[in-house]
Amino acid sequence: MPACDYPLRFQPLFRRYLWGGRRLGELFGKPIGAGDDYAESWEVVDHGEDQSVVAHGPLAGATLGGLVTEHGTQLLGQHAGAARFPLLLKLLDCNRTLSVQVHPNDAQGALLDPPDLGKTEAWVVVAADPGSKIYAGLKPGVTRDDLAAALAAGECDRCLHEFEAQPGDCVFIPAGTVHALGAGLVIAEIQQASDTTFRLFDWNRVGADGQPRPLHIERSLAVTDYDRGPVAPQTPQPLAEPGREELVRCEKFVLQRWTLDGPTTLGGDDRFHILVVLQGEVQIAGDPADAPLAAGQSALLPAAAGDRQLTPTDKAVVLTMCLPD
Repeated sequence: MPACDYPLRFQPLFRRYLWGGRRLGELFGKPIGAGDDYAESWEVVDHGEDQSVVAHGPLAGATLGGLVTEHGTQLLGQHAGAARFPLLLKLLDCNRTLSVQVHPNDAQGALLDPPDLGKTEAWVVVAADPGSKIYAGLKPGVTRDDLAAALAAGECDRCLHEFEAQPGDCVFIPAGTVHALGAGLVIAEIQQASDTTFRLFDWNRVGADGQPRPLHIERSLAVTDYDRGPVAPQTPQPLAEPGREELVRCEKFVLQRWTLDGPTTLGGDDRFHILVVLQGEVQIAGDPADAPLAAGQSALLPAAAGDRQLTPTDKAVVLTMCLPD
């Protein structure tokens, strides 16, 4: 197999849910079909049968999971040895409010059948209609009994902390945090490579089949972190390089936002980096696609690719993601 030492782009995987819409196509030019329920574009994923497939270059057609197996050191660098690629990048079109959810942590996920990772995640608001809400964490003092009673009464929202979302907001959602995205949002989401979701509440609505969607109330109550309380947007931390700020640093990932008005470099530190463009266009040196990444497009820079120059066409805003030391 050819070396895994160049910028990788993948074919997006689409997920259609009742809360989706058409903005993945309208905002980002994603090749969605004629439906109005396109909810998620999985940009970088290695999770069971859900696999990103390389779109360009000598490795075209290879899956991300296959690259982890065949080129673990070249791809992951200092983090080689992982059973699968540890992060998952999505773009979400929240045309309707999502269900209220919670995710287990790693220890709880290991007890599932089949076992899975926990799911700590972060959201960056790409677009927000006026009045769009984010629900993140419980109101102060809410106990397990309080939440259980609210769920039994069909009034879960009385326990939820909420705020009006603004473009550019970053919200960090550790495992165990009760959360939901409101209608009118477009979100970039970085998370652990897990697909384990427990649904507490679905706003008393029904699915396309006319039936309520399944809930996982007991499991949700068991994994909820009742000590976390309300979650507010992150306060970005300026970095030494002009135009760069750190949004999240946790044990699962590091998320930064870079505003580019000239060339810069990414990589060269013996780890992989994920890049997604939110505004503008960015050319990555050595990208076999031979075209800049446009808004909504992403790439994975393997550890073996070294440092690569990023050149914005004009001004660009990108998110970068990697694992911590």
